[in-house]
Amino acid sequence: MKGVILAGGLGTRLLPLTKVTNKHLLPVYDQPMIFYPIKKLVQAEIKDIMVVTGGNNAGDFLRLLGNGKDFGLKRLHYTYQEGEGGIAEALGLAKDFAEGERIAVILGDNIFEDDIKSYVASYKKQKDGAKVLLKEVPYPERFGVAEIVDGKIISIAEKPKNPKSNYAVTGVYMYDEKVFSIIKTLKPSNRGELEITDVNNAYIRNGSLTYDILPGWWADAGTSFEAYSRANTLVHESRLKNKDL
Repeated sequence: MKGVILAGGLGTRLLPLTKVTNKHLLPVYDQPMIFYPIKKLVQAEIKDIMVVTGGNNAGDFLRLLGNGKDFGLKRLHYTYQEGEGGIAEALGLAKDFAEGERIAVILGDNIFEDDIKSYVASYKKQKDGAKVLLKEVPYPERFGVAEIVDGKIISIAEKPKNPKSNYAVTGVYMYDEKVFSIIKTLKPSNRGELEITDVNNAYIRNGSLTYDILPGWWADAGTSFEAYSRANTLVHESRLKNKDL
């Protein structure tokens, strides 16, 4: 199983901080933001990893991360997303890297308290399809929201005005090789982007999307200054509790 970290985009919601660097290279407490998803994949015993970058500062990733040896990797792969075509478009760039294997995908600005190793192991036992990780949140309308009936997700709505649940879809996704065929069928949303929610809904329609619910905290650090500040606080508190993230 391979890992993909999506760290493109222009990060306009964190201007002026992102005027000189990619948002995923900003510090979250004592480490660059991009370190957290890399460590989660390595903890889950995924050692073949690609980083999808973008914007005017993509070269900074190579200067910071190099070949990944500081994380115990033999090599770290990179590819470049031009413009802001959406999360699904960025994922599509990893097709050749995936080489038909299953992939675990993490958004580069998502930081998790929980170790995802058990969820990855559970997905590996799944015959096919996809898995998402959910988190119960107080303001679900800010995220993609899962509607759950009889223990199954029957739909995911992106930033709904009237959420069907309080369960947000976090930035961890696990897919089989069919994901790249699904991406090819997508049409741009009203934002002009290929949406990852449309990918997940395609798996729902064919009955092969499963989920787990995270017990620990989750921070979507790149969406606003409030979220960025919260991520720093949560990581700091975890450090004080001697939790390694």
